[in-house]
This record gives sequence, C-alpha cells and structure tokens, in this order.
Amino acid sequence: MLSRIFIQNFALIDKLEIDLKKGLQVITGETGAGKSIILGALRLIMGERADVKSFAKSDVKSIVETEFQITENFKDFFEDKDLDFETQTIIRREISSGGKSRAFINDVPVTLDVLKELSSRLIDIHSQFETSDLFTEQFQFGILDGLAKNKSLLSDYQNHYIGYQTTKREIEQLRSALAENNKESDYKNFLLAELEEMQLDDLDFEEIQNQLNTQENAGQISEYLSEIVSKLNQEDFGILSGLFEVKNKIAKLSELSSEYQDLSERLETSYLELKDINLEIENKAENLEMDPELLQALLMTVNRLNSLFLKHQVNDIDGLLAIREELSASQNSLETIENQIEEKERSLKLIEKELQTLSQRLSENRKKFSGNLENQAKEIFSKLGLEKAILKIDLTDSNTYNLHGKNNIQILFQANSGFPLKPIQSAVSGGERSRVMLAIKKIMAENNDLPTLILDEIDTGVSGRIAEEMGKLMQEMSQDLQLIVITHLAQVAAKGNENYKVVKFDENGITKTTIVKLSNDEKLNEIAQLISGSKITDAAISQAKELIG
Repeated sequence: MLSRIFIQNFALIDKLEIDLKKGLQVITGETGAGKSIILGALRLIMGERADVKSFAKSDVKSIVETEFQITENFKDFFEDKDLDFETQTIIRREISSGGKSRAFINDVPVTLDVLKELSSRLIDIHSQFETSDLFTEQFQFGILDGLAKNKSLLSDYQNHYIGYQTTKREIEQLRSALAENNKESDYKNFLLAELEEMQLDDLDFEEIQNQLNTQENAGQISEYLSEIVSKLNQEDFGILSGLFEVKNKIAKLSELSSEYQDLSERLETSYLELKDINLEIENKAENLEMDPELLQALLMTVNRLNSLFLKHQVNDIDGLLAIREELSASQNSLETIENQIEEKERSLKLIEKELQTLSQRLSENRKKFSGNLENQAKEIFSKLGLEKAILKIDLTDSNTYNLHGKNNIQILFQANSGFPLKPIQSAVSGGERSRVMLAIKKIMAENNDLPTLILDEIDTGVSGRIAEEMGKLMQEMSQDLQLIVITHLAQVAAKGNENYKVVKFDENGITKTTIVKLSNDEKLNEIAQLISGSKITDAAISQAKELIG
C-alpha cells in the first residue's frame, strides 16, 4: 500500500507531502489544478524518463519519494537484489538540474531497471486514455492468467522458454561457426599436412645450412685442407717438423736451467695440440666428398623451409611448430563444435519436452477459467449500463511457443444484441471504453496481488446512474486493494474512505500546486461543488449528503 508521497520542485509543486490510507482514496480538484502533475511525479517512481523542463527551480534538484507498506511476500525480491527488506519501504527518485537521475530503495542506490521491477509490483497507474493496453496480447493474457491463478506456472514456463530461446540461439551460433570453419577446413588441412610432411621436430635449420654450405664449397674446402696438411707435414720445412726441433732444443735448455722448464712444457702442449689439429684436418680431407644427390636434397629442404617461413610469416622452425599446433587445434575444434551442437540439441529436446508439459497445463487452465472471465465481465457490464454487452475469450492453439505458452488470445466484444463479436479494439466505442476498462480492472484487482491501483479520470464521459454504479464498483474494488481515484464525479467522490483536493494558489506572484486532506465537512462541500458548480446550493448540499449516505 502507498502510505506517503513527498514531492519537491516538480512543475508547479514547490513542496508537497501527503499521507494515504487503505481503501478508496479519492482525489478531486479543478481542471488545471495540478492532478496530472502529481501523477507525472509518481511516474518517475515507475521508472519513466524525467523532463528537466518541468522543474520549477532550475538550480534545485527534483525529488519524488514514496513510502509503501509491504508484506513478507516481497522479501525474496529484496534478497535477490541484495537490498535491506523493510515493511515500510521508501522509494526515491532524484533528478539534478542537469538531468542526471538517481534512484534509491531504502536509501540504497539502484538502477532504473530494479526500480521499475519493484514499483511495477507495488503500483499500477491507469489514465483515461490508456485503454490501448487492453488491446495488447500481453495484457489480455494477464487478465486471464490472473483469474486462472497461473502466476507460478507461467513464471516456470517463461524461465524454460527463455532457456529454450537461449539454447536455440547458441545452436545457431555454433552452426554458423562450424560452417565458417568448414569453409576454411580444406585449406587448413592442406597447410597442416604440408607442415607435418616436413617433420619439423627432427630438423636443425642451422645444421642443414652448414651442410649445404659444405657441399656447395666442397672443392675449395678440399683445396684449402690439402694446402694446410702440406704446410704442416713437409719433411724439411713443415711446421710440425720445425716445431718438433724447437721443442727438443727447449727441452735440452730446461735440463740445463730450470728457468726454461715452463717454456718447455708449454711448447710440448702446443706441439701435441698442433699434431691433433693436423690429424683432424687430415681426417676431414679424407672424408670430404662431393655428393650431388645430398646437395640437391639439402637445397630442396632449405628452399621448402624458406618458402614456409615466408608463407606463414615466421623466422624459424619454432614459429612453424607453433603454426602447426594452432592448425591442429583448429581442426580439433571442428569436432568440439560438433559435439557441442549435439549436446545443445539434446538439452533443447529436454527443455522443449518440459515446455510442452507446462504450456499444456497453461492452456487447460485458461480454457477452464475463460468462461468465468466472460461471466464476471457480463455481470459488471450490466451494472455499468452495458446490459447487452458480451465479452468473449478467443483462445487458440499456436504452432510455435511464445512468451505466453502455446496459445494465441484475442478478446472479442459485442456492445449490443444482433451485432457480431469483433476484436475489442475495433468493437468498443469511445463511450464504452472507460466502463469496459473499469470492468477489466475490477476483475484483475480481485485476482492479482497488486497492492495499489491508481485510476485517473477513468469515469470520464459517464453520469447519473452509471456514475453511481461506477462509484459502487470502485468501492468494492477498494476492499481488495488500495484504490486511488482521480475524479470529477460527485457519485465517485462520495464513496471515498478518504478524500483529498488538489488546489492551485499564488505565493509571491508564483503559481503553485499542493494537495490537502479534506475533513468531513470539507468533503461534503467538495461533493456539493462537483454537483452544482462554483455556487454551492442547499439542494447540492442535500444531494451530497444523500450520496455520502
């Protein structure tokens, strides 16, 4: 229940605060007094966009604050959103002069989405021109599902439906990825085979290049090796023979003086190292041979490697190995995607099976209670002067699942006997819309858990007996919920448990709007004024007393 409204710096409202009660709360006031301004402020609590042009003072932020008495039924919502649960919950919206908006629930900042989600469960505002909701499939399902007590069942179905749609999208994305990968699969397989054929794990590019250089320069290498061996081994003038002679003489010197011992040992070491070098060179000279086939094979290997380096834009074999692993993983991913698709399709079948069960139960409940809705509507229509009016639910099976199950719905309406039933959007006239909508709201109020309903001049265009009946109907509705009604009808105002009046006044040359609670005497005078106009007559007073009862 909405228990308090506080508004600051919004249009003609400088500051306004009002406490509200249970039952039928009636708000009256002259045209232009500012009733729509209050509703506009409340719509900010519903998450609607703010217009900074509506601020009275451009340098002061606008504040709309509401306080609701709520039950433990809302505790799960607060826990889910990580909010402190309070039976006296405060919802506040602040808009700066620059247009920046902030929302709070119990002084905790929240997003507009969270604000909307909570406020939509607490309050419904219906204005006289908002009958278009009645024409939407979502609204029509809402009427029938409320009567059929499908809330929990529908929630379960919609959770599965969202999962169903999500899984279908995921399958489509996976299939798209698979198709894209398949387009490149042959080429990737070719590249992978090309790299695997090279047996990269067994190759040493540097060693291959050394072997190639050796084969390409074998003749010159052989010539150099021969010359070196000759220089080292000449009998009379060879380096080894000369060094041998020097080594022996130094050895004799060391025998004569220990001063030469170190030189003798060093020369001995050098001589042995040179002999070993000579032997190795001789071996290389003997084993060196020109192999045209080997040269050709080496050339082919290096050329293929260089080609692969260029193709894959890498500089070494390690780079090619990385590319090979990447290609291998890519090819393996095709199998992974195929497995994922199969898994998702199995999951989709299970979800669809559950959807079928839930949608069938929804459909059965709706068909069971559609007659009740039609009968309740007919009873209310009769009270509102639409004795011949008929409302019928046209519920058909759908070939596909939708957010509401596997049904399509259309509300048909007939205002007078002898005329065919037509879709309500084309059958209901302007003079009938308010009464039809009130009847629907009455049925919904009895079957939904909405704490507060605001009706803004929904009684426009009616008078006399019908106005009286509308007042009685609203009074009945207020037994199940808090009903706040903005009206110009004395018959409706007279039924209020609490009455309020929106007034406009001047303060220091500035027009302002506020709202005041009416005492019993003030209520009587207000109703009399609604009856007689600006001049309150004794007859109007008498009639007002009769209406109040």
